[in-house]
This record gives sequence, C-alpha cells and structure tokens, in this order.
Amino acid sequence: MAIEKVRRIAGRALPLRGDNIDTDRIIPARFLKAITFEGLEHHLFEDDRTQLEADGQKHPTADPKYGGATILLVNSNFGCGSSREHAPQAIRRSGVRAVVGESFSEIFFGNSVALGMPCMTADRRTVEALMDIVENDPATEVVIDLDSMIAAAGTTSFPIMLPKATREAFLDGSWDATGLLLDRFEEVERVASRLPYLQWS
Repeated sequence: MAIEKVRRIAGRALPLRGDNIDTDRIIPARFLKAITFEGLEHHLFEDDRTQLEADGQKHPTADPKYGGATILLVNSNFGCGSSREHAPQAIRRSGVRAVVGESFSEIFFGNSVALGMPCMTADRRTVEALMDIVENDPATEVVIDLDSMIAAAGTTSFPIMLPKATREAFLDGSWDATGLLLDRFEEVERVASRLPYLQWS
C-alpha cells in the first residue's frame, strides 16, 4: 500500500458561515449508533438542513451550486463540542478533502489529520474574502498548496497556516499511521512473532 502524501488540493469550495459550529450540528448524535462510518455523509448537518428547509431556505451543504465541493470554508472554533470522530468522517465522506477556517477544536483538528484532511487556518479577513469570492462565483476553483502554504481562489492568493509538524506529516505521508504499518508490514510480523501473547496453537 503506497503512502499517501497530501501536497495540493484543488476544486470548488463550500462556504459555511458561523462561529462555534459544533460536532452535534455537524452529525447529530442519533447517527452515532452505526457500527461503521459508512453513509454518515448523508446525514451531514441533517438537523440544520431540515430547520432551514422548513423556513424555505437551503443549507450550503444542500445547495446544488456548491455540489461536488472539495474544500470547506469555515469561521472560528469549528468542530467544537463533543469529541466524536464521526464529524470529520462525515465531512470527508461527503467529498471534502481540506478545510480552511479561522480556528478549529483541537480534537476535531486531530481527527481530521488522521483522515488525511488538513485543516488550515487563516485570519478572519482572509476567510471572509475567500467566502465572498466563492459565494459570488461558486464555480471558482480554489487551490490549497501545502508546499507554499497558499490558498488561491481564481487570481487571488492568500497565506494560510498549519503547524509545522502537521504540515510535514502531510507532505511526507506520515499522517497515515495505517499506511505506514502496511508499508512495513514485514516488520510488524517480525515483532508479532517475538511476542509470546500473540502465539497460540
């Protein structure tokens, strides 16, 4: 299994305005009973979507003009609340490959890294500018470059931030703990053969 390096993410973006959007809103608790994460993307922001639809409005994740978005734009303290890993799983499974926001819950950030979904930060002015560009023209391609740490939207570029160790893990593929194990599985087998509690007849 090849180690997956994450250097560049490009595609359309989905702006999701609002501070302190918690994991209970991202994926409501009643969907946490599933044995696997499969299908969680169908319930992404389900309660928010239902409430807006009742008022004759569309949630950005249900708006066809943002369909197929691979980059999510958010404001501050995104992913706060309970530590459920189902939240980044639902987002990743919806097709999103990177998130740009003002700030993230530490646990949400870590769970996203484990999925290979970088969460870059930028100041409020930058995030608002990116959201404005995408809302004015949803077809705009947004490019996230982890080598240069730049987010480009059309002809405009903005600086983004990511902790050094996290950035390096994406660039060299070491974010993928499972991939690293499978890539050197013969070493895993050698260690397992020396452990008495793994030997049985």
